[in-house]
Amino acid sequence: MPTFFRAASAPLRMMREPIDVALHLSEPTLAEVFIANRPQLLRVARRIVRTAELADDVMQDAYLKIADGPCVRKADRPIGYCCQVVRNVALDCCRRHTVEASYRTFDIDVETLDVAGPPAPDRLMRERQAIHAIDKVLAALPARTRLVFELYRLEGLTQREIALRLGCALGLVNGLIAEAAQAIKECGRLLVDD
Repeated sequence: MPTFFRAASAPLRMMREPIDVALHLSEPTLAEVFIANRPQLLRVARRIVRTAELADDVMQDAYLKIADGPCVRKADRPIGYCCQVVRNVALDCCRRHTVEASYRTFDIDVETLDVAGPPAPDRLMRERQAIHAIDKVLAALPARTRLVFELYRLEGLTQREIALRLGCALGLVNGLIAEAAQAIKECGRLLVDD
């Protein structure tokens, strides 16, 4: 550059410096800090949400919160504030996805579902045979053993309640139930598919 251009531009440069210095004396806005530190903030978001796509969404939401906030915010540490906003938005995103996943329904082709229909005739026959065999075995048991078993299995009473009702020891009730269960154990083999 010729010297006369340098000499002519020197005063012009000096006139700009106070304006530039005055502009840089004011603190950068949070949006400017956010943009300047975007790569670092993106790493924070990506570490939390684990995918690049979600991290980009988080960054956009965080920027909108910072830039379009309801009031002008002053922060002692603007980069720390921006990191905290990104972190909070990322955590909210993770929580939202967790809740959505719990309510998500998947498209299932109902035509391909294997729905149990009515039982096969041979299955019904085996069940009827097993019930008949159980009735036969219970009829052959002593009356008190049969009564205790029916109170326990059919009426759903506890062993303690049966003992109180019959006025006998709890151990006796336990033994009578075991005796009846052992007697009908063989009937269960009728239900097993061959």
